[in-house]
Amino acid sequence: MQELSATITHQYTDAVAVFDALAQATLEAAQVRGGMYWHAGPASSPESKYLVRTTPAGAETSLGARTAETQAIYDKFTQKKQASAERLAGLKAALDQQQRLNRALRVGRVDPLVVALLNRLASTQLSDHFRVVCTHALYAYEAAAGVRLDADALATRDIDLLWDTRKRIIFSTQLARVDSFMLGLLKKVDASFRMRQSQKYTAVNKDGFEVDIIRREQMDDDPHPIKLSDEDDDFWVVQARRANVLLNAPGFFAVIVATNGTNGTNGTMARMNTVHPATYVAFKRWMAGLADRDALKRRRDVLQADAVQILLNEYLPQV
Repeated sequence: MQELSATITHQYTDAVAVFDALAQATLEAAQVRGGMYWHAGPASSPESKYLVRTTPAGAETSLGARTAETQAIYDKFTQKKQASAERLAGLKAALDQQQRLNRALRVGRVDPLVVALLNRLASTQLSDHFRVVCTHALYAYEAAAGVRLDADALATRDIDLLWDTRKRIIFSTQLARVDSFMLGLLKKVDASFRMRQSQKYTAVNKDGFEVDIIRREQMDDDPHPIKLSDEDDDFWVVQARRANVLLNAPGFFAVIVATNGTNGTNGTMARMNTVHPATYVAFKRWMAGLADRDALKRRRDVLQADAVQILLNEYLPQV
């Protein structure tokens, strides 16, 4: 592994600070979505007005007749909404600048497709239902440690997303709000994604990049099998051995940065949710000890476990 230069470390730190601030500002802006207006009263009392709260979907709720109290509610809401809009605009401009600097200094390490996928999950409020549990998790660990791991440990053309079956009802409700099915969400990132007919938990795009969605082995009240939607062509989530260990482990996250490329996502950032590095090490060592695991994969498991253990010992003692 190689430690990042002071220039790249400083740029990454600045970019993450803006990214996090924008994420917080976006959450705060959600509190003032919709609007408020004064609705004229009945013809018999044209001077009277009623305060109405509107939602983005067009629903309306009356908050009462115009009084000192409702006027204060209206004034506070409009001031907060204006301040929120100005803050969002400023932070979006700052993020654009940071992403340009990421490109100029080549801060990015992650396939832009992965960054775009994680951002799509975040924007649709589905991120909390998944953890990245494959080789790609190494990008979160190295970003947090301020190093770059050797290419042998990182080379991969697929990403494994561990789906939390315990939140399946909430997930289904939210997915229905933002898209009709999970594959449809992937297609908004890359329209060439198709389900692999021989392996229905895998979607693959025109470049051969694969997205696998896995789950814990059936337990408690988990249904089996599980399909993520009622669409004919969508993910059937596959059980993975001991995935409950990864699901129950403490979480870990870091902001990752896209490599420079030609698809317009250069230098963009996303939050990656994964498992604690110590859990990753233990799980990889368990996988390396499986008698039925391919020998080449076992060697890679050991390499990855050793690399993350070094990160924990030398660069991430705080976690």
